Amino acid sequence: MKRNRINALLSSEQPLPSVLIKGWVRTRRDAKTFSFIELNDGSCLANIQVIADDQLDNYDSVKKLSTGSSVCVRGTMHDSPGKGQKWEIHATEVIIINMAPDDYPLQKKRHTDEFLRTISHLRPRTNKYGAAFRIRSRLSYAIHQYFQERGFTYIHTPIITGSDCEGAGELFQVTALDLDNPPRKDEKPGKNQKIDYEADFFARQAYLTVSGQLEAEMFALALSDIYTFGPTFRAENSNTSRHAAEFWMVEPEMAFCDLAEDMDYAQDFIKFLVTDIMENCAQDLDLFARFVDKNLTTTLENITSKEFIRLPYTEAIPLLKNCGKKFAYEVFFGADLQTEHERFLAEEHFKQPVIIYDYPKTIKPFYMRVNDDDKTVAAMDVIVPRIGEIIGGSQREERLDVLESRMDVCGVSKKELWWYLDSRRYGSVPHSGFGLGFERLVMLVTGITNIRDVIPFPRTPGAIEF
Repeated sequence: MKRNRINALLSSEQPLPSVLIKGWVRTRRDAKTFSFIELNDGSCLANIQVIADDQLDNYDSVKKLSTGSSVCVRGTMHDSPGKGQKWEIHATEVIIINMAPDDYPLQKKRHTDEFLRTISHLRPRTNKYGAAFRIRSRLSYAIHQYFQERGFTYIHTPIITGSDCEGAGELFQVTALDLDNPPRKDEKPGKNQKIDYEADFFARQAYLTVSGQLEAEMFALALSDIYTFGPTFRAENSNTSRHAAEFWMVEPEMAFCDLAEDMDYAQDFIKFLVTDIMENCAQDLDLFARFVDKNLTTTLENITSKEFIRLPYTEAIPLLKNCGKKFAYEVFFGADLQTEHERFLAEEHFKQPVIIYDYPKTIKPFYMRVNDDDKTVAAMDVIVPRIGEIIGGSQREERLDVLESRMDVCGVSKKELWWYLDSRRYGSVPHSGFGLGFERLVMLVTGITNIRDVIPFPRTPGAIEF
């Protein structure tokens, strides 16, 4: 018999004469001739109450069930006289799968996030993290739904790459060489001899990707509208609440698309995802609105109900300089905006999402299209309250001569990216795209403030357990 899921039972309009549920004991308390068992199987936030009476053959064992124990229950559904629950299960059989010992670390009390990070393998069993990862799952589904319904093609871009898309150099190296005794080149005998990467697996240096954008562009210039959604990696030695070494990115790329259309897509995408979560994860969202961020509902409704402000960088700078607020980082033309600047604009000045566009070309990567003023590029960032930047994107430079000039200025090897330049030789067209940090999206819709708490097993400097 196929087991029933608790979320389906609790939403049922009619009681079922026979049910089979499997899950973990949250709490148990005894009356004279029966026990109340609160059972959860992870399918929803709510538990279902099981009534196990002394007619069960193993009732003495049932009375010993501890928090964290796993059980299989057969029984029948009945109207529940208890407040706040529609149904309860009257057990005809309780099979104890595993009896958790007394040192089970998740007891009926609130645990700190810091403590729960030390037991990341168990924290999904808590209300908060169970809800967070159900929301993460639903967001993943909604991302695919959004693009598939609009005719985009899903592309799997490489995780191992030979290029640094952003040019920041914060790359994890991938090698099959013996690090204790790597092969050396012959031209400089001695200890300072360079490693011979031609002897490595790929016959050159290889890295974990920081972005699938460059490869995604190749497919957009063949299939028109595509997206990639997968893990990316950055070896940035940062312990802030916003950075992780392994994170997921959503990167759509659209052919025949300019910056204005790119901004339209970005706004529509965020609105779609937030609306979907509000409609399909209401119970889980309510937990975060009550216990994590009291302003969460207002923040999300503000995103879905208003058009995003569009603000050129050249207007953002004087606005910030003259706002009367003291920032830790100086504001001036040519400076990249910091999180404190972005959050001021979204939270205090406009009190809604903002898209800042047309940044100075000196602070942006080589692939962004140079504007006619030759000072700025067709780049845009979507800024949301509490998070700051959640999307970064641009129109890509489709003109071969301008692209080659930018690569020279930025010190990007044209030899290594010969294939990227080929795409501008053969049927180049205007095209645009953006990258959305998936974990920041989960932080936005849950109110969670630390990226470590929206990733199942966070990878940060000095931390790779689990």
